[in-house]
Amino acid sequence: MSDDSTGLIHHPDGCPRCWWAGLDPVYVAYHDTEWGVPERDGRALYEKLILDGFQAGLSWITILRRREGFRRAFAGFEPEAIARFTQADVERLMQDTGIIRNRAKIVGTIAGARAFLAIEERGPGFSRFLWDFVEGQPIQGRATDRAGIATETEISRTISRALKTEGFSFCGPTIVHAFMQAVGMVNDHLAGCHRHAACAALGTSR
Repeated sequence: MSDDSTGLIHHPDGCPRCWWAGLDPVYVAYHDTEWGVPERDGRALYEKLILDGFQAGLSWITILRRREGFRRAFAGFEPEAIARFTQADVERLMQDTGIIRNRAKIVGTIAGARAFLAIEERGPGFSRFLWDFVEGQPIQGRATDRAGIATETEISRTISRALKTEGFSFCGPTIVHAFMQAVGMVNDHLAGCHRHAACAALGTSR
């Protein structure tokens, strides 16, 4: 492995990757198969938004390593099931070592499920609700080094305000921008990363 001044890491397989993936096999696999791939399934978008909220104050790899634990604890992130969670479920989850045991985030997950269902019931759905902010197409980043990658944007601030109005929590502009990068609403792979062109192509393949 070698790291250059742009933030690209050159791996033994010959592929240059964004710096943040490092050498951790779990992180590299996530970088190569998920991050930046346009996601349009509403349930999957809800799951990722919630997990990004749990990440607040932590590293993403901490959440990624516990993702299956979160899925088990939160009924596969099915909003219909989570919306029915009671105080007893909150207390149960506070004892679950497979997740991050933060009461406010657990309560926020339940509120977010109810907000998700309200959006689904009144219109074209949660996926359209989010993707309409970028006119249905991923924003294609062109950064050539890590200094060119934003941590928040005017769009992420707008989406953050909209989500909070709907009843979501732990969705500040920085969290929302990280979410947008992860679900391919923004293609923020560095221009020299081997995944940039692939994700760009996926963004125009609808």
